[in-house]
Order: sequence, then structure tokens, then C-alpha cells
Amino acid sequence: MKHMQKIVALPLVALTLLGMSSCSKKIDEAYKNPNAAVRVPVETLLPGIIGNFVGSSSAQGSAYGTANDGMRIGRYIQFWATNTTGNQYDQMGGATGASDELGSIWAMHYYGMGQNLQRMIDWSKEEKKWDYTGVGHAILAWSWLTLTTSYGEAILKQAFDANLLVFNYDTQEDMYAECRKQAHMALFYLNRTDDNVSQANLALGDAYFYNGDREKWKKFVYSVLARSFNHLTNKSIYQPDSVITYANLGINSAADDAAAKFLATGLSGTFNFYGPFRSNVGSMRQGRFVVDLMTGLSTMFTGVTDPRTPYLLRENTNGTYRGIRPNKGSDGLATNDQPQNYWGGAFTSTAAPGTDVDSRYIFRNGAPFPILTAAENHFMKAEAFLRKGDAAQARQSYIAGINASFDMLMNTPDYHNSVPATRQITAATRAAYLANPAVVPAVGALTRSHIMLQKYIAMYGWGLQETWVDMRRYHYTDLDPVTGLQVYAGFTPPSGIDLFTNNASKLVYRCRPRYNSEYLYNIAALQSVGALALDYHTKEQWFSLP
Repeated sequence: MKHMQKIVALPLVALTLLGMSSCSKKIDEAYKNPNAAVRVPVETLLPGIIGNFVGSSSAQGSAYGTANDGMRIGRYIQFWATNTTGNQYDQMGGATGASDELGSIWAMHYYGMGQNLQRMIDWSKEEKKWDYTGVGHAILAWSWLTLTTSYGEAILKQAFDANLLVFNYDTQEDMYAECRKQAHMALFYLNRTDDNVSQANLALGDAYFYNGDREKWKKFVYSVLARSFNHLTNKSIYQPDSVITYANLGINSAADDAAAKFLATGLSGTFNFYGPFRSNVGSMRQGRFVVDLMTGLSTMFTGVTDPRTPYLLRENTNGTYRGIRPNKGSDGLATNDQPQNYWGGAFTSTAAPGTDVDSRYIFRNGAPFPILTAAENHFMKAEAFLRKGDAAQARQSYIAGINASFDMLMNTPDYHNSVPATRQITAATRAAYLANPAVVPAVGALTRSHIMLQKYIAMYGWGLQETWVDMRRYHYTDLDPVTGLQVYAGFTPPSGIDLFTNNASKLVYRCRPRYNSEYLYNIAALQSVGALALDYHTKEQWFSLP
């Protein structure tokens, strides 16, 4: 934490953020001290803060955000696997050695957003720009929740105290409370319309997220609250009605989906992290688990081809869809059966092409990257209704979730237009899919497997941390108490030689804190939570425990 607290992240739009006075006025004017703040317009801070939702860039580093860690987490949940063998994340391993891998969300929260977000909140209050204040608290609510679900215990009470060099860790329960506190503060300020609140002015800083729409930001906040209650299904304090209430107030239409947007010109940070320009996902190939779900080969949705398949997945030379298992490389597939990479290249190719003309979905240079969607909200409601015994409402929310997933894909040009015309979803193919009883069973026949697997499909590629939360809530292979069958039907975690040696035969449940702050400067705090153990990444978190 030392480096993250004493140095402030520089958004590309706010390079003049830092400076302070020195002994000589002339020296002060000529050489600003880079270790203290200079007042800048809050409108110039917000774009860089929002950039951290996915993957930011700054003078002190890059790739801070969800997408970088998501490349590894996506292997845990089998969204994808590596096209060769021996990858420790395919094997559910944690970061090892002097590596910052799986530390990007930590850096995002404490450094990339960090003091800039605190200053935006403080300065916007002084300037009575209550909409910026509300957005700041909204982002903090999301960030605290995302941080703790990745790492468990982390630094809360002392987090932004720049006078400290070492920091104590706080409990995950405290961070869930902080998330909700920040969310309600966000709603308080976002509901204000007085003083210097202005949609046009908020849009100056919010051009690549909600374009200054406070109502959409409020729905974002309610959706974060719904997530925070949805995570606690294994606990006696689980409140399905709270999930339903907040999800109803949250994002319910794909038109309101929260997604980071990209200009895709000039600097690297203006491009989607998974697009070919940034060249980050060259070794990733779609997993067999998701392919089987969408092509009728799973024990769920058997015999049904999902019309969303060509949007989310890649075909092979034969024009069919195949996936690979973790740590199996090409998985014994003949060359013509091996799936293309996400940019439309050969299975064996890891080099990024010069354009994204053959890329699809979130793997295009300028494609929006979803953060929170209507589909997720509807599936949260469906699970909550089912758990409280309301089968009819569960089914209704389940159908709404599938429809919202279709809407997102069909109504986003970068997703829809990049699919070959003969493979695009039509009203007829969509209706036939929803009419199939293997997909949408009768009232009373809907199971947790239906809900969680359709949610998995709807969040494929982007919902990395949240899908990992879901799979950890169900301990990857938990059985549905009603059906006696595995909730994530067909999901097989790695075992034996395919499970990382440091795991001691256990599955992964957390990331370790960022190496280049905590493991160099904050050893006592690490010791307090057992984070020096080689199998720390297998320690289950508070949210998924009874």
C-alpha cells in the first residue's frame, strides 16, 4: 500500500492534477512537487476514474481494472482456457513469486481510483456539483464490493490515510457494510437537483459511461445493492426480499445497461482491453463447458442450439463449435475442430491482427464492456424468488433475464453487426429458443440450474468477477437441494495433475493482495490474515460461508 497511498494515479485526461508549494516561489512555479494535489476541475477527473472499471493506463503503470485480472479469473470459471498446457490459472492456481498478476483490482481500487476519486468527491461537494458527488460514491460502492469479493480481507478504515506507510486489514463483513453505506450516500446526492447539478456538465466527465444521466446512475447503485444482498445466499442473514427490491429499482432494461465505452483512437487506454489493438487475449480459447451449454451437449438445455452462440463464441474451420478444457491445450481436437481465437485467427495463433474486422463481441477494439446489466438483475431476482418459493415470479424473472441478454446482443452494433448475416439472431430464432421447454420449463419445474446457467451465458466474457462469486457461492459443484443434481451441471473443476500443486487438492476462492505493495511493505497485515501461506488463494471467503 505504500506506493499506492503516497503516489496518486494520473488519468490521461488529468495530467495536471499534482503539485504543491515549495520554499521558493520561483522554484514552485517552475517545478511542481508531484506528491501533493493541485486543484483541477472535477470534470477532468471522472473519465480516468471510469477508465478503471475495465483497464486504465497511467504514467505509473497500466492494466489496472477488472479486465486484466479477469483474464485469469475467466480460467477459474472456464469461460476460457489457454491454448497450451501448464498455465497455473487453468489449474486454479494463485499468483506466485514477485508477480502482480491478480493484483489489478487491488491497484484499481487503491491507486487507479484511489485519491483521485476521494478528491473528486471532496471538491464536487465544495463546488456543490452534487451529481459528481453522487457518481463518486456510486463508484466507491461498486469498487469496495468488487475489491472484497476478489481478495476477502483488505484495507478499509486506513485505506486513504496518506500519512501511513503500513495499513491494517479489515473484515469482509465491514466492506459489505461500507459498500451499502457508499451506495446510500450516492443515492442521497444523485437525488439532489439543486445548486450546480447539470446533466450537460456531468456528461463532460461521464461521456463514456452514462453521458450524465443521473437516473441511470441511480439504477446502477440499486443494482450494486442487489448484488451485495444476493452474495449472501449461504448465510442466515440472506434476505431474498432485499435482492428483489433493489433489483426492481435497478437496471431492468438493456437500454440502461452499465457499460464502459471506448473511443478506440490514439492512446492505448482508449481501446477495449480485450481488442486486438491491446493484444491481451491472444492465448485464450473458449472453454468446453460454455460451448456444451450453448450447443445442446450439456445435461441442461440438451439438444438446443442457442442463437447467441455466434455472438459469444467462435466457430472452427468446419463451421462448428468446440471448446477446450483447462490445462489440456488443444484437448485432442483435430485441427479443423479447434476453435478460432477471439479475433478470428487460427487456434494456434496468439498474435493480434492489425484490425478488428474479424473480431466480435467484447473482443473488438471499440466494443462496449458491460459492468452491470439488466439480464444479471433479472437472474438475481429469479434466484431470490425461487429461494423464497415463488415459482411463478421466478419463471417470469428468468424469462426476462434471457430476453435482456438477447436485447443487449441484438441492440449493440458492435456485438450484432460483427456477426455474419446468416448467423445473426432473428425474431423467429429468439422466439423458438424461448418456446423450447428444455430452456423455459413450466411453472414449478424451473431449477437453480436453469437460472445459474442462463446467468452464466448472459454474463459470458465480461461478468468475470461476479460469475466467480456465483460459482464460489455454490462451491463450484454444490447440489441443488430440490433436484439433488449439480447446480452448475457439467462443470468439472481441475483435479489431480491438472490442479495447481500449491492448492493442496483444494479449489481457488480468492486472489492474494497485490504483490508490489503488500508483499514488499505490509507484511504484518498479510500475516494477520494468513496471506503468506502458499495455499492462501484456496481460503474460503466470508460471503460464501454459512
